[in-house]
Order: sequence, then C-alpha cells, then structure tokens
Amino acid sequence: MLKENLYATPFAKVYPYYIAKAERKGRTKAEVDEIICWLTGYTQKGLEGQLKKQTPFRDFYGEAPKMNPARSQITGVICGIRVEEIEDPLMQNLRYLDKLIDELAKGRPMEKILRTI
Repeated sequence: MLKENLYATPFAKVYPYYIAKAERKGRTKAEVDEIICWLTGYTQKGLEGQLKKQTPFRDFYGEAPKMNPARSQITGVICGIRVEEIEDPLMQNLRYLDKLIDELAKGRPMEKILRTI
C-alpha cells in the first residue's frame, strides 16, 4: 500500500525537496536537474513538462526517454537498503535518484556522480 501511494505521488511534489537538500549544502538546482536528466534521459524542457503536468513517479520513470545504463554503477545504502539489491525496478530507480542527490549534497564532484570518470 505504501509503495502504491509513493508511486502515485507527483514527482513535482518531491522535486522541491531534492533542490532544498542540494541548496542547503551549497549545490544548485541546475545540478539537481542535470542529475535527473542524466538518470532519465529527459531534456530540461521535458523535465519541466513533467513537473508542470504533476506526473506521478510511476509515469515519470515509465515515460522516461532512456534510463541511463550507467545507473547500474550506482551502489550504496539508502534508507538502510542497498540500492543495487532492490528487486522492484521502479523502486530501484527512485532510490537511485535519492542516492545521487545524497552524493551531490555530500559535495561529491559531478563527474563522479554522473559516473563519467
């Protein structure tokens, strides 16, 4: 039941929290958007459209143009669970984004967050 409630939650409702977490640590909205676009394949315009439409998480990830194949390199613990061991693909994508935002807030360089080096 809790998963279904989360999946039905509009991405736009959680998005400001991602930005606030990053900004509290001296990072920017542009960096948050870059991470989201890297993970999902949305363009900036596409991301803004999804936010405006109040797209639920389920559809935000389901309609993503191309989930980045390098996301499988994201490892670690979020909410006490290893992201690489999550079996539900939608939940795993949600937690991948959480992990990337955590890395941003911890001051990790964007090149490492985006797995480019």
